[in-house]
Amino acid sequence: MGDLIPGAARRVLTVGELSFTAWEMGEGPPVLLVHGFPDTPATWRCLMPDLAAAGFRAVAVTCRGYEASSIPADGDFGLAALVDDVIGWLDALGAERAHLIGHDWGSSLVQLAAAKAPDRIVSLTVLAVAHPAAFAALLPSDLEQVERSWYIFLLQRPDLPELLIAEHGLLEHFWRRWSPGWEPDPHAIASMQQAFADPSVARSTLAYYRRAFDADGRRWAEAATLLSAPILAPTLGLAGARDGCVSAELFRQALPPEIFRGGREVDVLPGVGHFLHLEAPGRANARIGAWLLANAH
Repeated sequence: MGDLIPGAARRVLTVGELSFTAWEMGEGPPVLLVHGFPDTPATWRCLMPDLAAAGFRAVAVTCRGYEASSIPADGDFGLAALVDDVIGWLDALGAERAHLIGHDWGSSLVQLAAAKAPDRIVSLTVLAVAHPAAFAALLPSDLEQVERSWYIFLLQRPDLPELLIAEHGLLEHFWRRWSPGWEPDPHAIASMQQAFADPSVARSTLAYYRRAFDADGRRWAEAATLLSAPILAPTLGLAGARDGCVSAELFRQALPPEIFRGGREVDVLPGVGHFLHLEAPGRANARIGAWLLANAH
């Protein structure tokens, strides 16, 4: 994946015993970009050059479990550990404060990282997935969203998801279902396929769904505290009007002002779905760039 993000320098971030491959581009205030499922840092290949051109240091990191070097020996994919990774990446980059941008799972992680370390976060940009606790509270009363979220229950089953990923194209199906009518970005798809060709990566990334919200996990009390904590960083939420994974209306509702006490803005981009930053990079990049510049302090 040497050409994963053209023009970006590849580097390795070490956090504890784990190593995370990252790509860096530009100079200036740091912007940490965190991808989701089923994806890789290639998802940021359109955004990073624009951030660098606008005077930012953009760094996209490969999340825990998406490569052999970041699969923990103890199998810890609890939410507290995943959030610790984000803070650890800032430490490894020597970034006292940074803007955070996340998509899908990455969106959840950057929000909770902001809750844990408010003094480290300049601003948040969250794409497609809103606050996990607010989403969970709203889900039972939204049957259309329950139907959209069928995959969450599927991915928690033993063995079957691994089989569907390896032999039946489940991950490509997700991309098409979540962004209807769009032909997925071939570079992002190729990067995903290469990562998930390793069965250990498939097992590890599925552990996000199987273990991250496990109330019996050894650090669940810490995770629960983060889920209920306010977020003080100014936050931009971006959703696609045609998102087949999380409805744009539920996304808006799941960014409540009582949680986002630093202020929040929510925009819905028409004509695009879950991978809005790849479907409409011009519109998404312009909105994100303007947001970062407005909050560059």
